[in-house]
Amino acid sequence: MIRWLLILPFIGLMIVPLYNMREPLLFGFPFFYWYQLAWVPVTSFLTYIVFRSARHDG
Repeated sequence: MIRWLLILPFIGLMIVPLYNMREPLLFGFPFFYWYQLAWVPVTSFLTYIVFRSARHDG
């Protein structure tokens, strides 16, 4: 059930009209860019959670 967390980055990045805008700026970067870059550590963290929660055989 915890593996469903891995679908969040997919959904968050596939709905482009959600983040296809310039404002707000963050350190001079438009929202379009920093929104996508923010998903990199979020996805890594979610992958870590799923990995630690999964059973390991052997």
